[in-house]
Amino acid sequence: MPASALEAPPTAAGLDLECTRRTIRLGRAGVWACLLAGPAALALALTQPAVTVVPPDAPAPSPNADSAVAAADPSGYVAEFADAWLRSDADAPDSASAMRALRLGPGVALPEPADGAKAPQEVRSVRSVQRSGSQWSVTVAAQYADGVRYFAVPVTASQSGGAVAVTGTPALVAAPAVAKAVPSVYRVEVPDGPLVDAVGDFLTAYLGGSGDVDRYLAPRTSLDAVAPALVDKVGVDVVSAREEAAAGEQVASDGTRVNVEASVSAHTKSGTWPLSYELTLAARGGRWEIAALTSGGGAAK
Repeated sequence: MPASALEAPPTAAGLDLECTRRTIRLGRAGVWACLLAGPAALALALTQPAVTVVPPDAPAPSPNADSAVAAADPSGYVAEFADAWLRSDADAPDSASAMRALRLGPGVALPEPADGAKAPQEVRSVRSVQRSGSQWSVTVAAQYADGVRYFAVPVTASQSGGAVAVTGTPALVAAPAVAKAVPSVYRVEVPDGPLVDAVGDFLTAYLGGSGDVDRYLAPRTSLDAVAPALVDKVGVDVVSAREEAAAGEQVASDGTRVNVEASVSAHTKSGTWPLSYELTLAARGGRWEIAALTSGGGAAK
């Protein structure tokens, strides 16, 4: 038997060592070749940047069409249908109201109002829920002389809202339940004094147009008065605050800020209206100034 047949197969470590030796030999050969070719070739070889293999980026996930574009809310169309449906009569299917209702709700049964029955004064959507896909349930409120009635209307609508159809007869439903009131955060009663006076003066100018609003505002705060002015007189009823500093007999030190809620009576030519305002006041130079008006989602800037 030949001697080579008795030799053990090369190991992984032996292969790695042999590869390393070959790499060194090839590297030396490359350097000698560059030296023989001249200094310029050697410099070029030594200054070539290393090549790094970067794996390709993972493909970006395709956008979800349902999340990218929100389905159009069909509430407006349903309010139009409900208004026409409540004014229609099954005995007059060719009337304008009946035809308008049946256009959006083909096949929906029409009501049979009694003689002398009053039509609603106003119909508007108050709640919409997307059940699944194109299916919605829209609740409308119909204002009558004797109260409000609520109807839930099933509807199907395309993603864009360009195609809408009422799919069933409206259901008379109960009024929404009354949610439990959240305790007020304004627990500090503010007595008559400089802060109450500042609130009254500002709201008189803000609602009644008596004087320049800017004179009551803190620096870097701007706010336009209500226009046209509708209020003849403003009476401050109650002022409550979050911070104890608002209840002091004297104006607090400069830089102190307090948050208050003011309940006022606005006297107009058409009557007296109870109103409420949330304000932030800042102390400066011995007086309180309005730093923000947050009532109704708006704010002084």
